[in-house]
Amino acid sequence: MLELYHNDMSTCAQKVRLTLAEKGLEWTGHHMDLRRGDTRTDEYKLLNPMGVVPTLINQSGAVLIESNLIMEYLDEAYADPPLKSADPVERLSMRLLTKQLDEGVHAVTGTVSSVVAFRFQWLDGRDQAEIDDLLARMPDVARRERTREIFAKGLDSVHFPPAVLRFEKLFTEMERRLGETTWLAGDAYTLADIAYTPYLTRFEHLQFLGVLDARPRLAAWYERVKQRPSYEIGITKWLNEKYLPLMKEKGTEAWPRVQAIIVGG
Repeated sequence: MLELYHNDMSTCAQKVRLTLAEKGLEWTGHHMDLRRGDTRTDEYKLLNPMGVVPTLINQSGAVLIESNLIMEYLDEAYADPPLKSADPVERLSMRLLTKQLDEGVHAVTGTVSSVVAFRFQWLDGRDQAEIDDLLARMPDVARRERTREIFAKGLDSVHFPPAVLRFEKLFTEMERRLGETTWLAGDAYTLADIAYTPYLTRFEHLQFLGVLDARPRLAAWYERVKQRPSYEIGITKWLNEKYLPLMKEKGTEAWPRVQAIIVGG
């Protein structure tokens, strides 16, 4: 039986759960409470040195990390249904799409989410010593210092405008692609579509889907992915009702600031 260390609202965990659902695979879950620091224990970091989710243990006991790589592993280990195009050029396109997520997009997702909403959860009920301890247990130094500044400054963080503009660029590129092909990497639904779905979902939860008003193809794509049975299994059934009201409230308050950044960018 596959074992998955994951978190309900984590975008990276959502990608892997979507892939498992598309493949029809059964798995045993270990839910990690990120606010409590479950992924930052010495025990967990023996499995995943980065102290993040997801981590997959396969049926042979091999430990697999990095969500996009786990998705590729699952597609190779469990051939049906295939989630890569048979065309080599389309497979390259798919990998370029997932590659850019690891090269900056995922980091700015954390920035937007934390600036707008999650910082309130992290800071709630904690004194400065507890916050410093949580930050000290982040293995990635750059992420640690970025998070420290975000906790302190919120919407005034220097990291917020560039993060918003990176998404503006990303969504423009997705709209362009969808004018040329049915799905992001060609005419078949692939790992690229799975990998990008959680980021639109995060924007929906933050009440930021106004970014789709001038992007009808991307809006239609998002509705199509949400209609797939895997979306219910991999995302909807795991939504945390403790998160959603905060995301809606704080996201609604932040939306005018987001719009101003986009217009001024």
